[in-house]
Amino acid sequence: MSRSNEQDLLSTEIVNCGIEPSGPNAGSPTFSVRVRRRLPDFLQSVSLKYVKLGYHYLINHAVYLATIPVLVLVFSAEVGSLSREEIWRKLWDYDLATVIGFFGVFVLTICVYFMSRPRSVYLIDFACYKPSDELKVTKEEFIDLARKSGKFDEETLGFKKRILEASGVGDETYVPRSISSSENITTMKEGREEASMVIFGALDELFEKTRVKPKDVGVLVVNCSIFNPTPSLSAMVINHYRMRGNILSYNLGGMGCSAGIIAVDLARDMLQSNPNSYAVVVSTEMVGYNWYVGRDKSMVIPNCFFRMGCSAVMLSNRRRDFRHAKYRLEHIVRTHKAADDRSFRSVYQEEDEQGFKGLKISRDLMEVGGEALKTNITTLGPLVLPFSEQLLFFAALLRRTFSPAAKTTTSSSSATAKTNGAKSSSSDISKPYIPDYKLAFEHFCFHAASKTVLEELQKNLGLSEENMEASRMTLHRFGNTSSSGIWYELAYLEAKESVRRGDRVWQIAFGSGFKCNSVVWKAMRKVKKPARNNPWVDCINRYPVPL
Repeated sequence: MSRSNEQDLLSTEIVNCGIEPSGPNAGSPTFSVRVRRRLPDFLQSVSLKYVKLGYHYLINHAVYLATIPVLVLVFSAEVGSLSREEIWRKLWDYDLATVIGFFGVFVLTICVYFMSRPRSVYLIDFACYKPSDELKVTKEEFIDLARKSGKFDEETLGFKKRILEASGVGDETYVPRSISSSENITTMKEGREEASMVIFGALDELFEKTRVKPKDVGVLVVNCSIFNPTPSLSAMVINHYRMRGNILSYNLGGMGCSAGIIAVDLARDMLQSNPNSYAVVVSTEMVGYNWYVGRDKSMVIPNCFFRMGCSAVMLSNRRRDFRHAKYRLEHIVRTHKAADDRSFRSVYQEEDEQGFKGLKISRDLMEVGGEALKTNITTLGPLVLPFSEQLLFFAALLRRTFSPAAKTTTSSSSATAKTNGAKSSSSDISKPYIPDYKLAFEHFCFHAASKTVLEELQKNLGLSEENMEASRMTLHRFGNTSSSGIWYELAYLEAKESVRRGDRVWQIAFGSGFKCNSVVWKAMRKVKKPARNNPWVDCINRYPVPL
């Protein structure tokens, strides 16, 4: 990246204004300058190949719907030119065997169509685990627990405190109390205890809400990025609930905060080949097992954001579940950037110089995340945007791609000797049309990674405060719960009674690799009253709150 482009991704902010209390400059005004990296304006450089990929998905799924109108038009043109007497005469000219044969081919075609089309996948219900109040900590208590462990010096604790103050994380998040221990807590025993607590807590609620027996579940997918013991977490679930022996179980590891959508995609594929089945998807992350105790600041950052949480989702492909399902799965779009070295190492688990294991956050994270987001939403656009938005977006993209003026502007961006009129003309040509995603979705659930990331997403996609409310409030109330976070956000929308029949919900998550994944749901009914075990039910009246 050139120096000019690098500077474009930086923003400055004056903080800590005050008066020097002592020393030779006592009484003088003082301030600090904070430099931050922003998400790149990823809609300024949309690639045509990803728009093409989106239309490829659309054509594959709509080939039957495109064929039927053509056949109807051909048939209408043929029959429309005949009178009623001529139509009857032509019908009587055919013998009985021809008519029966034609009818048989017609029925066979209809049967093949309905048997070959993908089955609808319904979301019956979902549950989000809410830990007990004894695990709840304020930001100050969090720092005190870290200090009590004796594993961090004051410089590292001060860095954690500064990160927390700007994180958007509130004072009611949950962490395992073991982080205050002076002993090693990244053990298999500690990991299994935390996993049992959050996973079984979420599943107990799910089975109670759906009234589905564990033995009736045909597909089980568990995802947890860091903690992957043997036997697997999916085996632990099967053992605890005594599930049936022929269950299709999968355990996804190392796939980061976007693994929840990957797990839903895998469950959908399994349901397509196994009719009349239930699938359960469990998404979680172990905070204690991933606790970093070193002094590398790039590895301390995850400690400040990640909190306890777990979600469990019940999916079904049974047609009779249409009436009482909450949502229907519409689209899943997955983007993987691991072929690029910077993306691959942007979130990287390794040991520091002292030998302590943790997640290292690269300075390129915001940039590679923006590139992954750009690719994902560009591919998703043709599947969800109204035709008018697609037409405007595609026309602007073609104009920017093939316009000689746009190319000239790109190649000579460093030149300064241009007239004001030429600058204005070139700017109009190269300025992209940003689609209005509010026309495609009523609700947005963006992975609550940090306050800064959510602010950049809002700015780049032109979203309102209301659109971002669920994501921001989830970050404040529960912190970054990794792959389960988007379900706490959907639970927030339900607790606010915002979801109505026909509403479209966009969940988008991103994580190590680097990956960015989207899933689109359509509400089958209005959620009139939140369930008593909704994680927001006891505090929803206090939200939203300013961050």
